[in-house]
Amino acid sequence: MRHLRHVLWLIIVFEIGAVLLFLPWLELWESNYFLGHYPVLRPFLLHPSLRGAVTGLGALDILLAVDSLKMLMRMKPAPTEAHNV
Repeated sequence: MRHLRHVLWLIIVFEIGAVLLFLPWLELWESNYFLGHYPVLRPFLLHPSLRGAVTGLGALDILLAVDSLKMLMRMKPAPTEAHNV
């Protein structure tokens, strides 16, 4: 059960990192909800520095997933009890 939790954590963190890595540079970023309803945010949300910061956060998430994978590979499996049936 512990390994399953770690694998799910690894998958979720990696997927979030991949989305954050590429999303700021896609057309979807330029046509999001906030830009349509709050045009005053346009200069901030479309600024390359913010896009770079979000991409950096995505890269950190991917590195966290890689580190979690290394930790998962080092973990010893929990001992199982043999049941005589």
